[in-house]
Amino acid sequence: MNTQTTLLLAILAVSVLLARTYIRRRNSFLRTLQGPQPSSLLFGSDVDLRHQNEVGDCEFKWARQYGSAWRQQGCFGIDRLVVADPKALQYILHTSAYHFIKPTEALKYLELLFGKGIVWAHGEVHQRQRKIMTPAFFAPQLRTFLSLFQNSASKLVQIWKEELITTDPSGQPLVNVTGWLSRTTLDIIGEAGFDFQFGSLDNTKTPLRDQYENLFVDSFLYPPRHDILFKALWRYMPKPLLDLVPYLPMREYTRFRRYGKFMRKFSRGMVEKSMIKDDGKDIMSVLLRANASENPNGQLTEIEVIDQINTLLFAGHDTTANSLTWYLWEIAKHPESQERVRAEIAAVRAKNGGGELSAADLDSMTFTQATLKESMRLHPIVYWLPREAGRDDVIPLAFPITTKSGEQVTSIPVKKGTPIDIAIDVYNRLPEVWGPDADDWNPERFLNLDKSKQTSVGVFANLMNFSGGVHSCIGWRFAVLEMQLIAVTLLENFEFSLPPQTEKTRIYRKPAGLMLPMTELGVWMGLVVKSID
Repeated sequence: MNTQTTLLLAILAVSVLLARTYIRRRNSFLRTLQGPQPSSLLFGSDVDLRHQNEVGDCEFKWARQYGSAWRQQGCFGIDRLVVADPKALQYILHTSAYHFIKPTEALKYLELLFGKGIVWAHGEVHQRQRKIMTPAFFAPQLRTFLSLFQNSASKLVQIWKEELITTDPSGQPLVNVTGWLSRTTLDIIGEAGFDFQFGSLDNTKTPLRDQYENLFVDSFLYPPRHDILFKALWRYMPKPLLDLVPYLPMREYTRFRRYGKFMRKFSRGMVEKSMIKDDGKDIMSVLLRANASENPNGQLTEIEVIDQINTLLFAGHDTTANSLTWYLWEIAKHPESQERVRAEIAAVRAKNGGGELSAADLDSMTFTQATLKESMRLHPIVYWLPREAGRDDVIPLAFPITTKSGEQVTSIPVKKGTPIDIAIDVYNRLPEVWGPDADDWNPERFLNLDKSKQTSVGVFANLMNFSGGVHSCIGWRFAVLEMQLIAVTLLENFEFSLPPQTEKTRIYRKPAGLMLPMTELGVWMGLVVKSID
């Protein structure tokens, strides 16, 4: 490390210590809240969280001890507020959404991954981008993709039967469903999003698939301690210095830089192809027409359009594939639910004469929908959302918490600049919201739920998987329809069960930025698949 670098880090460290003293003085109320004892004076509880064996190992324990909101120390002793309380989430994500901003370090992460698209955007920029993109995700537009979802799922069924099951001596192969589902959803978003054939199910190896391979594992899983500390400094760095982060000669940043460069070039080519079609029905064509009809001052810039493709491609296939992966895992663990779903599908098929399933058919499968919701509740792919108070504010609570002095409080005052973490995985398992069996598989809860007693938070089943409020996932309806049709198609053709449980086949919910299914072999979800024919 050269002298200039050492001096710069020293200046940053002193700045952090001064900022820590200032923030602590301003956030005196946070000091009255209960929370875990930090395992390190330098790292606080950040290493505990980033290096936990499975998502939830730390935060589930802390929620049981301290309730639906607690104080947690980060690097350099900076206090953070962690919230999972539904009324607090409603206030942060709905009521005062634009006053709880994405912090500097989160914005830099999002920019490295997705450029300056809708996931990165905030405030007026976000409002402008979302206004342009919304028509591409209206319900009538999405229903035109049902045949595509059905055809892609049927193609997966055919491949499994012809290439995996018939060639396996037992007729019940162990299938890594994660990889296959990712290939299926990538093909779907290629066609639905851009009228483009990726050919992933045809086993076509492409540069795009290579870019997605282990992207989050390489970049986020179990970062070294020095990198955790370095990222804690981002919020105090001047922008010109922060912009140099992608050029650091370390694996994570090299991977980000290579991925970002590829995606910008790839996305530019996709835009050019979409601009040729005046009447395309794909998402990008609809978006481009909406953008062209907008007042010039409200239009997306060229680079914003390009970065939306990166966002749509990733969010439109990877998170959906992982959600389906966890769904099949839960279904494999609960054969009684699997049989009930299969019977419900058969009953609907009998009513519609065996034709293609409509949106109404899917809606009528209430237990099937309940199982999907229950799996998503237990396994949110995005499990943590960072925010920062953009002004002095008071966050209300639905469920009182007890301070260190024993006082019960129903609101938490926060000062401008207070770091806030939204614990999606904790909210999705709060007993006060979901019942005393919130940690258990029970799809029936969604058939008997009294919605009038719930605080409205999430856009789907009041879960937080798609976030909520103005920053909720713009494509959530697309994702739900896609998951429903793929799940139904697979379950009416196959039985799923767990393989013998050994250390090699045990699945862990790894904290890799996204909650990924992993074994010692890497990202993997092996299930025994048997054809029903």
